[in-house]
Amino acid sequence: MSTFAHFRFSPVTRLCCGLLLALLTLWGASDANGDNWGQWRGDKFDSVSGESPSNERSSPVESELWKVELPGPAGASPVVWGERIFVSTTDGDELLLVCLDTDGNKKWQRKLPGVSKSAIDGSNSASPSPLTDGQHVWVMMGNGALACFDFDGKEIWSKDLQQVYGKFAISFGMSTTPVLLDGKLYLALIHGVKKDKATSEGKLICLDAASGDEMWQVVRKTDAVFENKHSYSSPIVVGQGDSAVLVVHAADYTTGHAIGDGRELWRLAGINPKGENYNRTLRLVASPVARKGLMVVPTAKKGAVIGYQIQGTKEPNRVWRLDRGTPDVASPVVYKGRVFLASENGVMRVLDATSGELLTKKRLLADRHRSTPVVVDGKLVVLGRDGKVSVFKADEDLELISERPLNEPSVASPAIADGRVYIRTAKALYAFGAN
Repeated sequence: MSTFAHFRFSPVTRLCCGLLLALLTLWGASDANGDNWGQWRGDKFDSVSGESPSNERSSPVESELWKVELPGPAGASPVVWGERIFVSTTDGDELLLVCLDTDGNKKWQRKLPGVSKSAIDGSNSASPSPLTDGQHVWVMMGNGALACFDFDGKEIWSKDLQQVYGKFAISFGMSTTPVLLDGKLYLALIHGVKKDKATSEGKLICLDAASGDEMWQVVRKTDAVFENKHSYSSPIVVGQGDSAVLVVHAADYTTGHAIGDGRELWRLAGINPKGENYNRTLRLVASPVARKGLMVVPTAKKGAVIGYQIQGTKEPNRVWRLDRGTPDVASPVVYKGRVFLASENGVMRVLDATSGELLTKKRLLADRHRSTPVVVDGKLVVLGRDGKVSVFKADEDLELISERPLNEPSVASPAIADGRVYIRTAKALYAFGAN
């Protein structure tokens, strides 16, 4: 019998021990969440790694650990799991998935079918980001090539989405990133011929991640017209378990869908009201974010931002609306009661997450915000299109902690894993760490 079996603890002592154990469990879970970054914006789709700063003045990009040249430019963000980093890229007109280790050594690369096409804004077909669960990696390209590989680079399955689900008709290329959840891949292919007056009918698709087999597909109907038929945003999952909802932000509406069969549960209007002031070019690029019971829905072109209270699978309840100031490309970030909005013109707005009140409006960049900021160790890491990395305290004061010019253009979002910040530019992949 253990020596400890001879001791009896008072109820107060047992309660204190229980609370301490719970706190240690939560603390450990918070640290573990920072170890991997398996999807764009992280596994919780919220761009946040960790809850509280360990050192308020340290910069997570203080030290450049290494830099690896990439074969070509792309908008895809890196993902990280354990000792592996995955990044999609171009090489001339070829489309590649590259695997590196966390020391920057290339382990393998695989070519995807088809060729890359450049859009009129300078983007290319390597815009969707890869996804990984620690055993496999999935990659989708803007030409519809979708494939699954194991960590040794062996192809498990592949398919041509345009061949299976119809030709893409979208001005700037299919740049949406799929969502990976519980062994399923969820895709939102929202597009349509601009001059065609017929109702746009985008598709939502669920695939078995292990085999690529279709689990379900549904038509997502909308009365959006012209350019608004096109969506460049990515779906997210809000809630967990039986309360999980697939949220799709596209074509004049934000809709919630049942994870199990894709049926529409609710539909939020107000993004682009119909009538004489209807904007036929209000295509949606920035994606929503959900955190701590709040879902923040951006629009486009300096329009509104709307805050909703999440109510399980029921329609979210609108709690505030900011009529002007949405990000056009970068997605919102929610952290410690604040909402950070990185506008296209280089201005950052900070809102109170509860009321939507504008707390701060400050120009942070001389260039544009295209990359979605991330929060790590209580700091906001902001990457300008010109490649300058700026670190601010993640509050309404936005106190500058550090700046680092990379002098290489970038539109990808940083990835955070095991205390490191990984940044992809048009030319290279960088790894940074704090001193």
